[in-house]
Parts: sequence; C-alpha cells; structure tokens
Amino acid sequence: MKKQDFIKAVATAAGLSQDAVSRVLSSMIDTVTDELKAWNEVNITGFGAFKVSHRAARNGVNPRTKESIKIPAMNSPVFRAGKTLKEAVR
Repeated sequence: MKKQDFIKAVATAAGLSQDAVSRVLSSMIDTVTDELKAWNEVNITGFGAFKVSHRAARNGVNPRTKESIKIPAMNSPVFRAGKTLKEAVR
C-alpha cells in the first residue's frame, strides 16, 4: 500500500476528506521525526514505539572485491510493534 492509498483508506474509514487526512499524516510524520532527532522515544499505545538506536562502527567486507571496509557508527530509527498490533497480525 502506498501513501496515497493509505490516505484514501483512512479518509473513507473516518469519513474525512483526503486533504485533511493528508495534513494529519504529514504532521504526524514530522512530529515523530522531530522527536527522534531529539533522541526521544515516541510510544503509541496499542500500535508500537519508535526510538533511535546507536550502531557502533564495525568492520565489514565488500562482497564484490572481498576487501575489508570500515562501516562508520550511525544512528538509525527503530520501530517496535506493540502487543495489540502483534496479536492482530497473528
């Protein structure tokens, strides 16, 4: 499902305009992004939690050349599904 399909589905289910749902979704994404940039965790009860994970620098291997490379340290977003979402998918 693409973003526009998601917006249409939510608009139909909620009885709202696609424009309103699009603005809300964009605001939600911006808010979650801003909170993760500030290293805050975002918990949505019944859905899951977004947080930032620090990955340490490590050595890797280029699969084409078999040459050893250094992979730099980085921060990456992580989503952990909540109990309600896990049970619904099972």
